[in-house]
Amino acid sequence: MLRSLSCLLAATVAVSTLARGQQALTLEQVLDEAVSRNLRLVAERLNLTIAEARLLQARLRPNPVLSLGGNYLDILGSGFNPATNAAGPTEINVRLDFLFERGKKRQQRVAVAEAAKGVAQADFLNTMRTLVLDVQYAFTDLLLAKENAALARANLAAFDQIVAINKTRVNSGDLARVELIRSEVAQLQFANQVRQAELRLRLAANRLQTLMGRTVFDPRFDVRGELRRDAVTYTKEDLLKMAISTRPDLDALRRDQARSQAELRLQLAQAKVDYTFGAAFNRQFGVGGLRSGNSAGLFLSVALPVLNKNQGEIERARREQEQIEARLRSLEQEIQAEVENAFASYETAKQLLERIETALLERASRVRDVMDFSYRRGEATLVEFLDAQRAYNETMLGYQEARAEYGRALFLIDAITGKGYSK
Repeated sequence: MLRSLSCLLAATVAVSTLARGQQALTLEQVLDEAVSRNLRLVAERLNLTIAEARLLQARLRPNPVLSLGGNYLDILGSGFNPATNAAGPTEINVRLDFLFERGKKRQQRVAVAEAAKGVAQADFLNTMRTLVLDVQYAFTDLLLAKENAALARANLAAFDQIVAINKTRVNSGDLARVELIRSEVAQLQFANQVRQAELRLRLAANRLQTLMGRTVFDPRFDVRGELRRDAVTYTKEDLLKMAISTRPDLDALRRDQARSQAELRLQLAQAKVDYTFGAAFNRQFGVGGLRSGNSAGLFLSVALPVLNKNQGEIERARREQEQIEARLRSLEQEIQAEVENAFASYETAKQLLERIETALLERASRVRDVMDFSYRRGEATLVEFLDAQRAYNETMLGYQEARAEYGRALFLIDAITGKGYSK
């Protein structure tokens, strides 16, 4: 009985897929499209290029400074003449200054930028991890909606036969017309259930297409596959170790901790004063028959670290280290709780699914079949048949939801432990 029922539902789903006229996508194909086109992931991927640009900027050295000047210019018309005044003569100069960074500032800037790039990469992987889980959930919801819609259509088709039989029995005088009206009312109720199931199916398809990055929803969109039914072969302790070692969000915090340490070293280096070396060429023009003269100059500029020793930035970097340390401990506790809850959800879903399969599914199907046979022969009332049908529907819906919940629990364990999608 169970096998025949599964075959009926599978056939209904297959017919629906063919009617849509489009090749159904597998979970792997859906994930590939989502990873390449999801707008949230596209935006997060741009952080990698931003980090590359910051690393490029960190590697650059300070530019030299070119200065051009002119002194003692006779623009006021005084006239430079050694016999009448001691003004002038005009001179021009060219000066070039070079900044010499002390404390290995450039190396520290590069270290900070490289660490920030590592953080961006880990953040990107964590965003992809959460996206993959959302897609897997949405894919599971769509498979569930397809099976529920197939069940509703199968129920309606079966009740259409009942109504047709009742019409024949009324025409032959074997059944009261009020019984036919009751069956037609029940038929309308089943038709409403079909419409509601198809609406949920459409909403589930639209949600999955949104996660895939599609901006225009295809009404023929469809997926194919089975709800996950594999078993977890790891213990809870093994899952926790996997999560601590592979989770990208935890890796991002660890990389951010390394970045904050590099940031502290950079701020300590910034406290060291830099030297500015300069060289100048001067040309002084002669007046009153005097020859022009050339001269050179050397310069050294040093800031006096009397007021500003970069104390604020150094203290900020130290406090930032403490903050990241606290976030690390907090995330490790959250991961431990997530593993605990996910494993409990998996065990509960497994027990519920096994109980439905062993204790409820066969009985509900048998009662429904017996009542259907009895009602067709006139040995059972419509109320008894409808009660059996509703009990069967509730059992099937609960069974399909339990299967979906079991699959979600498996996907959640993959996401928590950092496994999931690997491309």
